[in-house]
Amino acid sequence: MHISERLDKETGRDYAKRVISDNIINFELEPGSMVSEQKIATLLGLSRMPVREAIIELTKSEIIEVLPQRGSRVALIDYDLVEEAYFARLVMEKAIVEMTCEIATDEDITRLEANVNQQKFYLKNFNADELMKLDDDFHKTLFMICNKMRCYEMVHSMNIHFDRVRKLALNNAINLDIVDEHEKLCDAIRNRNAKEAVKLLDAHLTRFKIDEKQIEKKYPDYIK
Repeated sequence: MHISERLDKETGRDYAKRVISDNIINFELEPGSMVSEQKIATLLGLSRMPVREAIIELTKSEIIEVLPQRGSRVALIDYDLVEEAYFARLVMEKAIVEMTCEIATDEDITRLEANVNQQKFYLKNFNADELMKLDDDFHKTLFMICNKMRCYEMVHSMNIHFDRVRKLALNNAINLDIVDEHEKLCDAIRNRNAKEAVKLLDAHLTRFKIDEKQIEKKYPDYIK
């Protein structure tokens, strides 16, 4: 497991939940692998209680499943859950990107463009982890511009299923058009073209359906 530093004012439960989630998304904890409360608690320097609470929270999103008398394990990739996470995100982000086109300041647009320029760097000097982070930051920034961070947190809590598919696609260079898609979305926002921005966002988020067959073929043991 990769252990990141605990953030200021982060509770033990929230810290454990974030680290476990990150390791699931990055496949340090692979689909089908068992999750040890004691091992994670030791690695994080926590008691077992906050780790147990974090695991209970993650079972609610169905990314971890409890096996009676056996313990907890990382759920296999379930494309029904991926589809539902995609649906929630698409509906929400279409409204967000329309609003962004209306209210984004020059400073907001410059921030989005700076993100895209960093993406170009890590695409050229390929780094899947950094591309994933920048992709996440790009979309989070849209919600920040619209002052809709509660909406972001709601969508983000479901997005872990979608994120695993995105990470596999990036790791295997299946989907490297995302940088160009973000750049075009920036152009539409700068031009206040909400109709074009929504169209681009739809195609951008729907790309996982194109990647699905390749992922299933390469990782059959990961798929439910």
